[in-house]
Formats: sequence, C-alpha cells, structure tokens
Amino acid sequence: MSLRPRPRRESEGLIEGAEYVLTREDFRTIARIMREEAGIALPEAKATLVYSRLAKRIRTLGLESFAEYCELVESAAGGAERQEMLGALTTNVTRFFREPHHFDHLRTRVLPPLLAQARSGGRVRLWSAACSSGQEPYSMALTVLALLPEAPRYDIRILATDIDRTMLATGRAGLYDASEITAVPQELRERWFEPANNNSPKFRIAEAARSLVAFRSLNLIGNWPMRGRFNAVFCRNVAIYFDDETQKQVWARMVPLLEEGGALYIGHSERVSGPAEASLRSDGITTYRLMAPRGTKG
Repeated sequence: MSLRPRPRRESEGLIEGAEYVLTREDFRTIARIMREEAGIALPEAKATLVYSRLAKRIRTLGLESFAEYCELVESAAGGAERQEMLGALTTNVTRFFREPHHFDHLRTRVLPPLLAQARSGGRVRLWSAACSSGQEPYSMALTVLALLPEAPRYDIRILATDIDRTMLATGRAGLYDASEITAVPQELRERWFEPANNNSPKFRIAEAARSLVAFRSLNLIGNWPMRGRFNAVFCRNVAIYFDDETQKQVWARMVPLLEEGGALYIGHSERVSGPAEASLRSDGITTYRLMAPRGTKG
C-alpha cells in the first residue's frame, strides 16, 4: 500500500485545521495578483505564510473565507485592499547598517570624491530602491553626515522608494525604538538621534538626516519617473522575490540610471544577471560599479 499523501483537490484547503479555507484556486489568484502588481513570485510552498498574513485581513474585514477575500481584491472596488495585501505579503526585514561592508564601501570608496564635488557646487544623488521603514536610506544619510556634517547645505539628496505606503510613512516619521538603533555606531547615534519626548521610548533621527531623504512610492516593476542619474543605488534583498526574468529586467533598467562609475549594492543572496552584467564590474562583496563605455578613458 502506498503511503504517499493523496493530492489535494482544487476545493480543499491547503492548511490543515485552519480557521479559513485557503484552496489552491484561492492561492493561485493571490499569487497571480502579486505577480501582476509587484513582480513577486509566490510558489505554493509559501501557502502557510500567505495564510498567516492574510487571515488577519479577512478577520479585520469581517469576511468568512479566502474566496470572499479574493473576490474583493479582484473587484473594481478592491484597489485599497490590494494595496493592503501587497503590504501584508511584502517582507520588510530591515535594520540600520545592515550588511555593513556596503556602508564601508560607500564611506571609503564612493563618497569622498562626490562630497568634494558637492563642496564645489556639484550634485550628488543616491537611491534606496526598496527602503522599507527607512533604516537603509537613513544609514546612507548618516554615512554622508559622518563625512560632511553640513551636507544639508549642499546639493545632496537621497531618494527612498518602496511599494508599501505604510512603511514609507514610518520612514518619513523617523521614529525608532531604542532597540532598533543599537546597530548605529555610538558616535553617530549620540550625535544624530534624540529622544522623541519625555514620555516616549522612541528616538527621532535628526532633522539634518531627514532633510537629505525624500520618501516616494514606487513599484519596481512599474513606471520609474526618475530622469536624473544616481551616483549609488542600494537595491538589496528585494530581487530575490522576483522570478529570473523580472530580475534581469530590473537590473537592466538600473544601468541607464547610474552615473559612470556609479555603485550598485545588492543583497547577499542576489546576483546581477541578464544584459546588465555586460555594463557592471564587481567592486567588492555584492557591490558593482558601472564601467565606462568601451573606447573611453576612465
């Protein structure tokens, strides 16, 4: 007698004993929307994660099943809930100075000549392409301020984008628990953070850092309205959620937005693939530089 489990039917729940039934059809609907809206690939192995995060939305909305939820997010009136679903299913793991070798590279290899140019009236542009709740772009800002405390007086700006509007609101507020800022080097923490108020356990990042960062909503598989080029781009730990073809497209779209010699920082589990490989050279651990076109000096 075979002991292999009987394949589930389309109408059966993927999660045993769950409060709400999540069928394969429901899961495929959710996975299709995530793919179309955000480029995120959701294999069926993620069914438990999808259930745990969206069951809360079903409960909040007073619905009775995933089938009702799918009907809502597919409807013309479901736009707001589709955004809630995207936020719920987007992983927002972040912290200050995550993967510190990138910030060491930015501080020692990228910023010194750029900040010298800024002092002479030059323009410096950095981009955090999946900024979550703001720790990454603020780490970039603190790295700038460590080298040039008067940076807000110059033409230095950091664009921070994300698909999750709730995370963007957190970033704009610049408020973090004491436990969240422990990874910030002590000297920077003491200089650029202050208690939010006497009754709050949170700390606010200084106005000098906040003034360098502009938070904007952006979908990496949607329209990119930026026209100017960037001296450095952090696009870390987001491409791993895309399929191979989408990853190639994202990297290829970034190349024209980099200044010559501009740096691209990606996540430790990611690699540049597709047409972008021909334009980028490795410059450290998961760190790339845009090469000068052939036939030019530099």
